Amino acid sequence: MAPDRRGTLGLAAAMLAAGLLLGSAAQAQTDSALPPVQKSGAVEYLSGGIGLDESTAIKSASRQWPLSLVFSVQAAGKAEFASDVKLEIRDAKGVLALETTASGPFLLAKLAPGSYSLRATLAGKTLERKAQVKAGSSARVELVWPAGTNQGRP
Repeated sequence: MAPDRRGTLGLAAAMLAAGLLLGSAAQAQTDSALPPVQKSGAVEYLSGGIGLDESTAIKSASRQWPLSLVFSVQAAGKAEFASDVKLEIRDAKGVLALETTASGPFLLAKLAPGSYSLRATLAGKTLERKAQVKAGSSARVELVWPAGTNQGRP
């Protein structure tokens, strides 16, 4: 007796639909773990990453943002995440595009394509970097302060 092809196709369709629903639920769960999007002038950004769910959600979402920043302090051969980083981002003409204080070790920003200069200050120590934002891609910049940079800890 030949197998019922309609039953096999129906089962495959049901499995595909279930997979799509689970994928959508996983995406919704990731989106709900993201900190709120904020706006400074014309620039949308989000900052955070405290806790595993939020940091995982931000890492996942970073591919959809033109600029992704990571803040950390060198400590005993590894980097420890940093927060409360004062950040200034200026465009190629020196115009201030974004000024904020990061509430966690990650900051994602929707910037127009172009060249930017970053000035990030943690515990009185400032790091400066350049970033090139290109259309359709995501630039990632890691800012790592030297060991001993005090983050408000005794």
